[in-house]
Amino acid sequence: MTEAAPTTLADLRAGIDRIDSEMHALLMERSQIIETLIAVKKTQASGSAFRPGREADMMKRLALRHKGLLPLDTVESIWRIIIATFTYVQANYSVHADVSGGDPAMRDSARFHFGFTVPFVPHEDARAVIRAVAESAGDLGIFRMDQGASAGIWWRDLIGPDKPKIIARLPFIERPDHPAGTPVYCVAKPLADAAVREIVLYAARVERWSEGLRHGLAEHLAEVSASAADGSHLSLLVAASGEVDQAAISDALAPAGLSDFSEVGSHAARFAVASARS
Repeated sequence: MTEAAPTTLADLRAGIDRIDSEMHALLMERSQIIETLIAVKKTQASGSAFRPGREADMMKRLALRHKGLLPLDTVESIWRIIIATFTYVQANYSVHADVSGGDPAMRDSARFHFGFTVPFVPHEDARAVIRAVAESAGDLGIFRMDQGASAGIWWRDLIGPDKPKIIARLPFIERPDHPAGTPVYCVAKPLADAAVREIVLYAARVERWSEGLRHGLAEHLAEVSASAADGSHLSLLVAASGEVDQAAISDALAPAGLSDFSEVGSHAARFAVASARS
């Protein structure tokens, strides 16, 4: 025999109070598991707790299963704060942000994706963010994807096995009216076992540009994400499907006089949903 549904305001409010208590209890239970995780992984002294591939997958599954009155904006922000804060207690870190294009959008992105517990550190440009991450124990950095020519060839600061790398593209869940929808790259020190390689990014230097080069890259599921003059050469940031071999991308660039080619990061493929407020 099923229990009758509550019909009075008092019953409904009691149900809400019960759910609130259960949610709090589950958060405390999650905290206990994290304490055990810290002891097992010994991650509290570094930034190795961040797992961008796992987080992207969690957010995708959250969006796919969500339904009902509660806006996806709210659910996503709650989950981001839970994930980022528990990551922080595993291994303290700061988020360094390039605010050259304006502080509000970057602060909104940092707070939405990493919460208010994680320190926010503003910088004058993307290269300063990369330097700060390189000098840290395990901090993260964010900057706008649509950097202008004045930002310089920032992606070349990511070349080298020990240099910071792009590890995520935020937001994880895209939609037209996202409350922190500015597209940003997230950089960190290399995370070999945590990187997701659905999209791989390469820094390349060529002698010249041509439309044929664009078509050649497109044939290999690749495109130029950014470009800037580099002395007598042209530096490119190339984004390619992780399913395509690196040699194929290099070969596609060779006719343009390729002189330098290095992987500088990777991230999850873009995942979009319809408007959360429609």
